[in-house]
Order: sequence, then structure tokens, then C-alpha cells
Amino acid sequence: MKNIKHKIFANLAKKPSQTLRLIALLLISTIANSQTKISLEEAIQLAKSNNIDLKIADKEIEKQTILKKTAFQPDPLQVQYQGGQFNSVDFDHNVSVQQFFPIGNITKANRQLQEELAKLAEKRKALSAYEIEKAMTLAYYQYLYGISIQKLNSELNEIYTKFLKNAELRFQTGESGNIEVISAKAKVKEIETQKKQLEYDLVIYQKQLQFFMQTEENIVPDVQTSLQYSVVKEQGNLGAEGLLSDYYQQQISVYKKEENTFKAARTPKLGLGYFAQTINTESLFQGFTAGLQIPLFGGVNTAKAQASAINTQQSQLALDKSKLALNLQKIELQNNFEKQQKALEYFQNEGLQYADQIINSAQKSYANGDMSYWSYISFLNQAIDIKKQHAEAVHSYNQSAIELQFPTIKNY
Repeated sequence: MKNIKHKIFANLAKKPSQTLRLIALLLISTIANSQTKISLEEAIQLAKSNNIDLKIADKEIEKQTILKKTAFQPDPLQVQYQGGQFNSVDFDHNVSVQQFFPIGNITKANRQLQEELAKLAEKRKALSAYEIEKAMTLAYYQYLYGISIQKLNSELNEIYTKFLKNAELRFQTGESGNIEVISAKAKVKEIETQKKQLEYDLVIYQKQLQFFMQTEENIVPDVQTSLQYSVVKEQGNLGAEGLLSDYYQQQISVYKKEENTFKAARTPKLGLGYFAQTINTESLFQGFTAGLQIPLFGGVNTAKAQASAINTQQSQLALDKSKLALNLQKIELQNNFEKQQKALEYFQNEGLQYADQIINSAQKSYANGDMSYWSYISFLNQAIDIKKQHAEAVHSYNQSAIELQFPTIKNY
């Protein structure tokens, strides 16, 4: 076995160009094999599970949930010592402890406010998840678009390679000049250069996917996925309008509970106390105290309650404005989607068939000598242009379909 390996490397050492090609092939094969192909649904789930913004949102929900424990807010325990001649000439001691407790609805109001804040954090997370799903979907189909352009490039390379062979044959038989061969070689070189550029584009698209999935793993879309995006019908309140309405309605609930909290803060607090002391240095004399803390100047909390009521009105106005903007946006997106759909239908029903017919007819005619070089090039360019327009039409359709599925939610 060692002798066989030695002979292989010895032969490769004698042929450095073959060695480099072999190494390149091995590297490409290794990279291709190391890629993990996933569906769009899997990519979205991975992005949501890894996304740091969503993890921060989870921590915010956790924080607001923990803060429910702060609903009951007694004042700090007051401990006081008094020493001196307060009963007689003797030096006596007095120790007192006093604690004030909130009474009325303040504890309930605080707890309800904290519950609404936790729900608001959940609504905010839902909006962030929506934006991540949209970005992930756009990036996924951007990569598939790159794959479609790469396939088109390979197809063009095959067409012009055949053209080059025909041009060389015609030149050898004296049927045409060398200009055809030079032109064909130049075009093949151009396509090969574009192929390398497309490979860089795919790397960029793949890194965009990794950014949204926030993973070190080399993940790519499953190329078996249809290049045409299918619009999914909204379910429940998962659509933009439902998420937007839920968020603002929850914000309104928070401000209402906040208003109740400030109103409840105007109620008195009950105080209970205990004291122990000496009288004429004799001990132990003790007793209890009770009292109220009455907020005589409750204007501050009244003003805060009024401000919360205004915040409620502002949120309602913001919701109405956002709904109007969203509805207008959806009309615009629907019109653009239908326009892109019409363009795509033309290429699918007619355009691509015309392109294939033009290429096949032109190739046969040119090979048989029934068509001039310049006519052949003209027809070939026309067919290629149709195929390129089809790829762009699919890409534009996908973008419009995704935007229609996920209209932008602003000002939340």
C-alpha cells in the first residue's frame, strides 16, 4: 500500500499542473460535502432559535415575569433607639420598631401592571420573530436565485462551446473566417469569468444566510426547493396586521394598568409598631402603636395617572395610523405582485419555449451552413436575453411575493 501511494505522489510531482487541478477538485469536493442543506422551514426555525435579539427578548420576558414579585411594596422597617433623661433624672432607654404596609388596591394594581408588561415583552418578541422570518426568507431565495443564474451560465457555456466547435470546423473547411473562432473563444472566456464571479456571489449569499441564522455551520438552502416562492395564507394573528394590532392593544393595556397604579398610590398606608423602654431604669415596659400615612399632597400621582391616560390615547392613534399605512402598503404590494406574476407567466408559458426554439433552430442552421455567423449570433443573443429575463422575472416575483407575505411593520 505504501509503495502504491509513493508511486502516485511521485507521478503527481512530475506533473505539477495535474497536481494543482487535483488539489482544487479535492478542496471543492470537501467544501461541497461539508455543506448542510436545509429547507426554508428548517432555516427559519434555526434562525429563531439562534438569534441573539430573540434571546434578549426572552430575557426581557423573564425579567418582567420576575418583577411580578415586586407587586407588594411595604416601606422599609423603621428601627429607632432613644436614650436619655426623658422620664426622670435617670438615664433610660427606648427601642421602637415600626412598619408601614400598603393597603387598598395598590398591590393588586402593581401586580396587574407587571403582568401586562410581561405580555408586552412577548408581543415585542413576536414582532422581532416576524422580521427575522422575513429576512431569512429573502436571503434563502436570494441564494436560490444565485443558483439559477449559475445554471443559466452553465447552459450558456454549453451553447457557446458547441458554437466554438462548429466555428473551428467551418474555419478548417474554409467555409468561414477566423473571426468566428476568435469571437466564440472570447465568449467562452467571458462565460468562464462570469462563472467565477457567480461563485463569489454565492459565497456572499451563503454568508448572509449564516448571519441571519447566526451559526458557524456551513449551511445552504436545499437546491431541490422550487425556485418560485409560494405565498402562504396567514393563519390566525400571525400576519402583519394581527401582530401590529396585538402589540398596540397590549401597549394600551399597559398604560391603563399604569394609570390604575398611580390612582391606587393615592391611598393611605397602615403602620404598626412595637416599643420597649425603661422607666426610672426599671424594665421592661412595652406597648404597641398604629397609624396611617396619608398622602395629603396627591397631585403628583394624579398628574402621572392623567399622563398615562394620554399615553393610552396616543397608542390608539398610533395603532390607527399604522393600520392605515399597512393597508395602503398591502395594496401597493398586491399590485406589484400581480405585475410580476404577469411577467413571469409570459416567460413560463411562451418566452422560454421561444428561447429554446430559437437556440435549436439557429444551431442547426448554422451547423448546416444555412445561416451566416452574424445572423446566428443575433438569434443566439436574443434567446439568451430571454432566458436572463426569465431568471430576473422569477427573482422579482419571489421578492414581491415575500414582501406581500411579510409587509414591513413600522414604528413599533
